[in-house]
Amino acid sequence: MAHAQNSNIPIEDNQSKIFKPFIVYQDKGSLNRFVPSGYMPTGECIKMDDAWRDNCHEGKSCIKVDYDIACSLKGRHWAGIYWLHPADNWGDRKGGYNLTGAKKLIFWARGENGGEKIAEFRLGGVGQGREYPDSDTASIGPVILPKQWKEYEIDLRGKDLTYISGGFAWIANVDDNPSSCTFYLAHIRYE
Repeated sequence: MAHAQNSNIPIEDNQSKIFKPFIVYQDKGSLNRFVPSGYMPTGECIKMDDAWRDNCHEGKSCIKVDYDIACSLKGRHWAGIYWLHPADNWGDRKGGYNLTGAKKLIFWARGENGGEKIAEFRLGGVGQGREYPDSDTASIGPVILPKQWKEYEIDLRGKDLTYISGGFAWIANVDDNPSSCTFYLAHIRYE
């Protein structure tokens, strides 16, 4: 049976197989398939701890993101991170996964204080105009995060998921978060 490079499921049987959960992030040290390496625009205004252990939704750890608004005001007024495969791959080299059969991307999130606004959570869309672009993109947003953990999902029905190197991303800006933006992410996966 043929397999695509870095494929999660066989090409021939994509529709007949049940898609198994495909983990973007579960715990620090777990088999996490994408790397949070795509800091945007430069990463200088973001601090991220992917081994945070306080008040996590489930498991041993979660991700804490501090988006430094004062820093961002000196620059482009926005920031974000892409989880990429392989690390730092913006479509210039082979990588990615065939996620055909996934119906949704699911994740948990919460704000430090509640009211933090994420302009967009997304997947795909990496490498447009380059040699190895993602086959599609999907997103939700804007999302106003509560202080308590909440589950979110991005609908993938009808999407071409044959090649995805941008597995997950968030983007926020200073206009939506004038004083601070600290938030948490957990259990990011395709199902």
